[in-house]
Parts: sequence; C-alpha cells; structure tokens
Amino acid sequence: MSRRIQAFGLGLSLCFCTSMALAGNCATRDAVVRNLQTKYDEQLAVGGLQATQNTTSVMEIWASRKTGTFTVLMTNPNGVTCIVAAGTDFFEAEKKPAEVPGTPS
Repeated sequence: MSRRIQAFGLGLSLCFCTSMALAGNCATRDAVVRNLQTKYDEQLAVGGLQATQNTTSVMEIWASRKTGTFTVLMTNPNGVTCIVAAGTDFFEAEKKPAEVPGTPS
C-alpha cells in the first residue's frame, strides 16, 4: 500500500507541473467547483496544503460515489485553480479500528 501512495504522489507531482503550464486546465476556483458539482456530482473528499520554497498551494480531491469520478485540484495563492488529475472508479480506503496500546491484536 505504501508503494501505491508513493507512486500516486510522484504521479501527482508530475501531473501538477505539467497541468499548471496548460492554461486550459485552470480557472477560478468557483468556476471549477461549480462544474464538478453540477456536471459530475462531485463533492470535496479530502484536502490539504502543499508547501514549496516559493509558495503554498491548496490541494483538494473531489469525488462522487454516484458517478465514480474523482478530480484532483491545486489552487495557488492568487486563486487560480488547476485540474491536475481526473479519473474514474473512485473508492475509499477502509478505515481500520484504532489499536489500544497493551491489548492483544
């Protein structure tokens, strides 16, 4: 599973660099989100900050259980949002119950 996450991160980084250069994949966040909600029935699934030496961007993954689609967005500080990845067959990882220290597994 850890290799999968590392591969996803590497792929996301490569996609981010490529997609940011393609203006056709970018718009205001409101416009991008409105399109994801109305056209694909996607909702915000997870998000976080990505810090680099020069700036901090917001990364979000939008997904739909209904359509099975997902979209990865990056929003830079000036409010421009770019689609860096999109796909189908979205799934959620199973949550494991927390282990209590000192108890048998």
